[in-house]
Amino acid sequence: MQLNELLKLLKDYETENFENVEITGLSYNSKTVQNGDLFICIRGEASDGHNYAQNAVDNGAKAIFCEEALSIDVPQIIVNDTKRTMANIAAAFYNEPSKKLNLIGVTGTNGKTTVTHLIQRILEENNEKCALIGTLGYKMSSADGYHEAKHTTPQPPELQRDIRLMADNGIKNVVMEVSSHSLEQNRVGCCDFDGAVFTNLTQDHLDYHITMRNYFKAKALLFENLKQGAFAVINADDEYAKDFLSVIPSGVKVLTYGVKKDADVKAEKIEFSVDGAKLTVDFQGRKEKMNLHLNGMFSVYNALAAFSAGLAMNIDYKIIIKALENTKSVAGRFEIVNKKPMVIVDYAHTPDGLENVLKAARELTPKTSDLICLFGCGGDRDTTKRPKMGKIADELADKVVVTSDNPRSEDPQLIISDIMTGIKTVDTKRIFVEPDRREAIKFLKTISNSDDVIVIAGKGHEDYQILKNETIHFDDREEARKVFVELGGRV
Repeated sequence: MQLNELLKLLKDYETENFENVEITGLSYNSKTVQNGDLFICIRGEASDGHNYAQNAVDNGAKAIFCEEALSIDVPQIIVNDTKRTMANIAAAFYNEPSKKLNLIGVTGTNGKTTVTHLIQRILEENNEKCALIGTLGYKMSSADGYHEAKHTTPQPPELQRDIRLMADNGIKNVVMEVSSHSLEQNRVGCCDFDGAVFTNLTQDHLDYHITMRNYFKAKALLFENLKQGAFAVINADDEYAKDFLSVIPSGVKVLTYGVKKDADVKAEKIEFSVDGAKLTVDFQGRKEKMNLHLNGMFSVYNALAAFSAGLAMNIDYKIIIKALENTKSVAGRFEIVNKKPMVIVDYAHTPDGLENVLKAARELTPKTSDLICLFGCGGDRDTTKRPKMGKIADELADKVVVTSDNPRSEDPQLIISDIMTGIKTVDTKRIFVEPDRREAIKFLKTISNSDDVIVIAGKGHEDYQILKNETIHFDDREEARKVFVELGGRV
């Protein structure tokens, strides 16, 4: 693509040493620049891409996208904020691929991964191809393996590239997790959304957003920018429901869902068992039974969100129910990895997420047995949620093992100390501390019986642990199976 073609989605920019060179790729890492790339200078917390522009040119970059004129003899496109306008460049380079397909965004604190997978299954049950982008990576279909992703929502060059790949492969639908960071940073700028789904809004990422109001405003951007003819699905039971409904433009089809309040799609007569959740769905003047393999009230909400999205896309309710009933589980989301004792691995890493998972696990715990919770909190992240999660675990579980999550640059012991301030009384018969997560999981065997239920929370699908100076392979599911396999209770 010629350089001048890349400027078609930019409004305010200047040029330096302009020459209409051929651009064959985009890069924001000078080490991975390929010959013919446009190098994008990004100012980050730890480094400034402008300082590496010459390295990028030495490695083959033919032009620079920057925030100030540089003493480098190649064409330069100068804007006020490269990070925010990178999406415009990426969309132009890949010829605005999201306009070629049905793009659905799912946002919220919890449930995004499960809801995207459920919507994908619904569309596929309707004999439509659907790709997925999210926390676990991207996949071209539900049968495809995950392709690795570094962020819940990728950076614009990767995101637009992936959507282009999907469009070129004849895929007409893409469902995508949309994080608050990606909305705030305009990573999804120039994405043409045909639908948006809101799951819930509870405390998370306040190290970045500072206040819940700022967090809401970031999430709300997905709905504010919906075009006429698009659809919006809103959780009516969430305390921010009215706020989200108020920002949706006219001409957008709106469906609400819930359990407690009046909604367009409502769940009734909910029952939980080891096999999953049974419920009746009340919608469009109909009442239909649904038997889910998924468990817990949060799974009911996730299913309702996907159900509503299916209705908004005019998919027959019978097809929707069949798809939801046939879905077994999503990796690391209330994933049962052992039966006796029942060991559940879940990604819950927020106060609300932990509370939901423990309440769901309590439904499966025999009255004479214990519910045991192992969890930690991530380092370099919102510190205010740590004592809250300690309090929730203390109140909802019979035994608690506090350990490390991804400590990053923080001292694991200090993170644990923050968690422990939320625990009222440290009873040594029910509250345990083991900073080493592998040893903590081994310890579970010594405090559990075959009929107990164990929740290992925080990391879910992750197969790594981020320590101060390194990232190591670590998978809660693998570790739990090693510990409990000899008891013969594996799934």
